[in-house]
Amino acid sequence: MAKKATVHYICSDCGANHSKWAGQCLDCKAWNTIVEFKESASRAGAASAMARGYAGSKESVSKLSAIKPEDSPRFSTNNVEFDRVLGGGIVPGSVILLAGTPGAGKSTLTTQVLCEVSSNLNCLLVSAEESASQISRRAIRLKLQTDDLNVAIETDVLAILSMITETNAKFVVIDSLQAMYHPDVQGAPGGVGQLRECMQVLTQHAKQNDVAMIIICHTTKDGSVAGPRVVEHIGDVMLMIEVVAASRFREIRAAKNRFGSTSELGLLAMMPDNGYLKAVTNPSAIFLDRSRDAKPGSMVASLWEGSRSLLVEIQALVIDSHQGNPRRLAVGIDQNRLNMLVAVLVRHADLAMYDQELYVNLVGGLRSTDPSTDLPVVLAMVSSFRDRAIPQNWVAFGELGLSGDVRAVPSGLERIKQAAQQGFSHCICPKGNLPKNISTDMKVYPVETLSQAIDRINEHS
Repeated sequence: MAKKATVHYICSDCGANHSKWAGQCLDCKAWNTIVEFKESASRAGAASAMARGYAGSKESVSKLSAIKPEDSPRFSTNNVEFDRVLGGGIVPGSVILLAGTPGAGKSTLTTQVLCEVSSNLNCLLVSAEESASQISRRAIRLKLQTDDLNVAIETDVLAILSMITETNAKFVVIDSLQAMYHPDVQGAPGGVGQLRECMQVLTQHAKQNDVAMIIICHTTKDGSVAGPRVVEHIGDVMLMIEVVAASRFREIRAAKNRFGSTSELGLLAMMPDNGYLKAVTNPSAIFLDRSRDAKPGSMVASLWEGSRSLLVEIQALVIDSHQGNPRRLAVGIDQNRLNMLVAVLVRHADLAMYDQELYVNLVGGLRSTDPSTDLPVVLAMVSSFRDRAIPQNWVAFGELGLSGDVRAVPSGLERIKQAAQQGFSHCICPKGNLPKNISTDMKVYPVETLSQAIDRINEHS
């Protein structure tokens, strides 16, 4: 008599297993996210046999001190911004999830990277959403060298593993995970069971054979990876590529990275003639517009993203309110932080802004949680409130405390040097960030309180 399929109940949000169906997941507390997943008898039997084989095995347990790490150096993607977000390149055997909205450039970026790397490594592009002709046309449009790149159109994950072994590929791109299926798992491609099993099989093969993989994933309406959260947990790196404010620029951030920092920001520019994604080596240049005259309400801030400084213009607009509850709107910075800065400004700068509407914008479509934007945001609001422009060659950074003190932030010297390289000649910074010696002509004004910073601006505006 044939054995029945094993039934599991899995949360589609967090991937937690449940013994029976329930309206709410006990792990993540989400409602109506538990779905039924049937595992075939052959798969369940194989898993049980594997568990019995490992049970009691002493050889599977080792002292950490006795394990010698293998020498597997990273290899570059030949895209400095992509390498920056990855932590310096791709680690052999790593599994990288790349997600983004439709049209963000996931397929374009991975095709470029494969063509660049294929001259040194055996590479394979597996697509389940495009034909070979479509991929070829894209490569021709991007003017890529495709002589050494292997391409396959397949959706069966077991057949894909055979292709990887046959071609001895060491770098593989899967486009996309939601279109793949495992023949031994019930359900349509993109279902919870299929996503989970396909991800596990691909990851196991990558680790055992030292194959680096980039797996493209779909996203939901809220921007997260479609499918159970367990898919993100299995991967080594989780990257998100997004369009910057409906422009030709793309930003790449790491939501998870086992081999590097998650605070790095990579910027790419899509070329208007052929759609090629080019690394932006000087991001500050695209967020600053110094061709126009200085206007009230504008101040340049020095953000810190990962391992480098970005110079970004912050704009503020302060106008009289005709409502009982003045509006406060922040774009690019935290709304609650803006409310806090307004309270600090009213309390410690003696400016009656409680009846003013405030609008603050981080130019360029960027989003930042760096507290060093506190000081330039406040100075921009003061400039707009008093209708006095701040000179264009001024830059500021510093965190504000509730007592009106200006606190030091990390990497102050690097911020000042980057501003000097961009042609800025005056900098207002916390006293704790005052460099002992600086080899530039920039004038640095150290301040300890908010009132001192405002006085400095008033002297020169």
